[in-house]
This record gives sequence, C-alpha cells and structure tokens, in this order.
Amino acid sequence: MFPAGFVVYPDLLEKAGYSIGLTGKGWGPGDFKTLTGRTRNPAGPPFVGRKRKAETSAISDNDYAANFDEFLRQRVAGKPFCFWMGFTEPHRAYERGSGVRLGKKLSDVVVPAYLPDTETVRSDLLDYAIEVESGDAQRGRALAVLEATGELENTLVVVTSDHGMPFPLVKGQIHEDGFHIPLAMRWGAAIAPGRVVEDFINVRDFAPTYLELAGISPHPQMTGRSLAKILRSPKSGWIENRDTMLTGKERHDIGRPGDLGYPVRALRTKDYLYVHNFFPDRWPAGNPETDFGNVDPSPTKELIKQLGGYFYELSLGKRAPDELYRLSDDPENVRNLAHDLAFVPVMEELRTRMMKMLRDEGDPRALGHGEVFDTYRYVGPRMKGYEAWLAKQPGLPSK
Repeated sequence: MFPAGFVVYPDLLEKAGYSIGLTGKGWGPGDFKTLTGRTRNPAGPPFVGRKRKAETSAISDNDYAANFDEFLRQRVAGKPFCFWMGFTEPHRAYERGSGVRLGKKLSDVVVPAYLPDTETVRSDLLDYAIEVESGDAQRGRALAVLEATGELENTLVVVTSDHGMPFPLVKGQIHEDGFHIPLAMRWGAAIAPGRVVEDFINVRDFAPTYLELAGISPHPQMTGRSLAKILRSPKSGWIENRDTMLTGKERHDIGRPGDLGYPVRALRTKDYLYVHNFFPDRWPAGNPETDFGNVDPSPTKELIKQLGGYFYELSLGKRAPDELYRLSDDPENVRNLAHDLAFVPVMEELRTRMMKMLRDEGDPRALGHGEVFDTYRYVGPRMKGYEAWLAKQPGLPSK
C-alpha cells in the first residue's frame, strides 16, 4: 500500500502551479487508494490512450511519446509542467529470439560473470536489448516533441530506471548490477554537456532537486540531498564526494510462506560492497516450491535450474549472512570475501559504519524492531499458482 500522510513531489509541484502528467508505469505495483483517499497514482494523473504498433509481440503498445505530445497540447500555454514517462519495457516477458530476428549477433554479447555463457543466455540478453532500444526510441521521440514546441532547452530531462535487468541475481537482489542503475540528465545550457559524474546518487535525491529548481522548499519528510550544485558544476568526476551509499530491501515480489520478505541492508563505498542478509535461512530468490518466485520467468532462469551447480547456487541458492565484494577486481560480485581473513578488518569497519548509519536514519532493522515489516500486507499482483500453494500450507496467516 501507499501509506496515508506521505508527501510526494508531483503533488507539491501541482500546488505550486505546475501541470502534472503520467503515462505508462507510475508508482507501483500496489494499492495507492486503500487507507489514503488518493484517487490517482502518486506519480500523477494518468495520460494514456495513444497506441503504437509494437516492434515485437512482447513490447508494450503504449505510445508514450504521443501521450506526452497530447499532454503538452492540452496544458495551459506557458504553464510549467512535470511529466512522468514510465516505460514498461524492458520488463518481462519478451518475444523469444527477437534480438536475432531483428539483426543482432550472438557473438556481440558480453555475458556477465554471474550467468552461464551459452547461446540461450546470449539470445535472452539480445531480446532484452531490443526492449531497451524500444524505450530509447520513445525517449528520442519525446525529445523531438519538446524541441518542436520550443521547450527542449529549458526543460530538465531525467532518464533512469527502477532496478537492474530482469535476470537471475540482478532484479530484486542487492548486488551491484541490481541497484547500480543508469542516470542521464539534460537541461539545455544549464548543464554543461559531455560530463560524467562519479558521485553516488540516490533516487530519494530527485524530489528535493526538483523542488529546489522550482523554487519550493523540500518537505521535511524528504531525506535526500538536492543535486542542484552537481548539475550546475562544469566539472566531471567527483563533485561533492558523495562516496558512500546505503541500500537494502525487505520484500520484492513474493514466493515465500506467509509472504515473508528477504531483509537485506548494504553499504556501497568507492572500493567495496558490504551486504548483510538478516535471515540467511530463507531463500533469497523465493522458495523452490514456488519456482523461485522472486526471479522473473525467462529462458535464462530455466537454463540455470536445469544446469544446477555453480550458477544455480549463485543465483537461486541460500546465501551467507555476510557478503563482501572488492569492486576493483570483482564488479559483478561473484567472489565473496566475507570469510577471507585478510578482509576481516575491512568487513568489520563497513558493518559498524553501516549499522550506525541505519540507526541514525531510524531503520527498524537496526533498532531491533524489524518484525514490523512482516506486518505489511502485500497488495501487488499474485504469482500464478502461488495462492493455491499458499492455501495448502498449514498454520500460515493470510496477508
């Protein structure tokens, strides 16, 4: 659910006189109406209707750019606006073999170290690339719409994603490729072009940034830091030395008895990623009897299940309480150094620092009240067959 009392930046911008719009995926999955009184998605009022011919049978037929064009035509001329374009691509499912069919080559694929290098995986990655390119094409059309209306050079354009690619050990998992996501920003002459910034940026930094640029004070609930100074700096590299980042999760999708989550907290620095799994007795990818429901169905997932062994344990098996990865020589997080005596001082220092940061932020897991997270009802879409399996489990409460 989306709890009552939470303030969101689209509402604040709208109150300040902005036109607000949404097409595609906004806030979700979940229920934003129950207990809140909201009548629309927290990301803004949906603006849909235009359809397009899909390049493959799996790609959404939502014409994001056309919907954006219509939004601009309907707003009051000259009125500032904030528009959320939420792509469902590259979510699963894909048209199998679409990458090869549309001219991509298996030999061009670079397979991550955490996936088996086979034709099946390479083809699956190419199908994923087709979906990414479909979104890119829509973004290009949206920029053309802005240019045609004369708004391109004075509009802040932000392109990012909500998680890593939908492959085993990535989406829904606290490893580098799962939370280190793309970010590109454009704002005409206000941002020096061609810059690459190293500072760590958190999604929660966006809201205070937008509000500051709009001349609005960030709401006290917002804990992020505005990026305005970074945007306006002419420099590349480290601008404000934001070199430490907390990340974590409680529950992503379902697949365990009683809808239990898989609580994780992690600390990312320039050199290391430290991960703490609070319940290592649970299955991080979901229980085997629910077909590892926290991993999207895919040819790659099926192959790993068939292969067993190393890649099965890495992607679908249980994990140690602690994980430590040195990013300089293991950016894909496949060599856990947590039990290497040479790295014990590093891990202990990172664990101590992480727990202090979590306590300072009031995280219930760090304050000994983590059980509260298991009381939150899951209201997203249910996995096929999961409800029937859950009903057969004795003694499990319905959530």
